[in-house]
Amino acid sequence: MAKEKFDRSKPHCNIGTIGHVDHGKTTLTAAITKQFGEFKDYDQIDAAPEEKARGITISTAHVEYETDARHYAHVDCPGHADYVKNMITGAAQMDG
Repeated sequence: MAKEKFDRSKPHCNIGTIGHVDHGKTTLTAAITKQFGEFKDYDQIDAAPEEKARGITISTAHVEYETDARHYAHVDCPGHADYVKNMITGAAQMDG
């Protein structure tokens, strides 16, 4: 099934979740997609086998959703100290 074409008439905002390990960043991201977009479960966001085995985010994950006023690209960043480089890569994609 083809992805719906991006509507460029809405303002685009790049946001994300950053914080300490096990503080609910991916859970919050999944909840936001349930409210505003195509629902992605926690396991769909942290889809890599090592992420599932260890129960932590290792690489950044990207999800998109929109409200009536804006389109959002959301970056879910890892919080573990061993993956700070990955978090910085994700944070560099955020607006602000």
